Amino acid sequence: MAKGPAIEELFGTLGHRFSNRGLLIRALSHSSVAGPESYERLEFLGDRVLGLVVAQLLLERFPAENEGEIGRRFAALVQASTLARVGADIGVERFARVSPGVLNENIVADMVEALIAAVYLDGGMTSAEAFIRRIWDPLVEQKSRPPRDPKTALQEWAQSKGHGLPVYSDVGRRGPDHQPEFTVEVSLEGQEPARASGPSKRAAEQDAAAGMLARLGVKQDA
Repeated sequence: MAKGPAIEELFGTLGHRFSNRGLLIRALSHSSVAGPESYERLEFLGDRVLGLVVAQLLLERFPAENEGEIGRRFAALVQASTLARVGADIGVERFARVSPGVLNENIVADMVEALIAAVYLDGGMTSAEAFIRRIWDPLVEQKSRPPRDPKTALQEWAQSKGHGLPVYSDVGRRGPDHQPEFTVEVSLEGQEPARASGPSKRAAEQDAAAGMLARLGVKQDA
């Protein structure tokens, strides 16, 4: 764990000065070095806090949109790839306590949720909401219309081109029960299969579909 000025820099990035630094350390500690004292329980809480604030933010910002449209925006804003991008902007990798070679985008995403929980537990909902809104407000503004999820976008593209529907196949699973990683492959007529991994089958399917779309040069929100 980085010390001194680096910690102060993280306080500024989060917009919160911790009274209990142990919460901050735990939020950045992976099970490979911390065992049961890792971020996992904080991640569980942070996911719920993030969901509540983002849902409220979207209802305020888009009063004319229906539940399905709001739901698609919500899913895009709380998905692992978005959290990983937020983590990269925060500089989570610099502060992460993790064994060499273990850190990946999924872990960075998990640590962002754990950091949200740490801010919530240390400073209350007001502090957590302020942090989330400051980071997620620009992400909301980037989309003028609700996004399609990758699986839907790929299916619509395939149908528009007269292809059969994409087929998703389970390739494997690894990791402990509390932190599984699923690998899924998507096949499409006339194309090389695309493969991706994620913390759930649904997440892996979405990432595989996104990979296929990228290979095809298809914009997800087109």
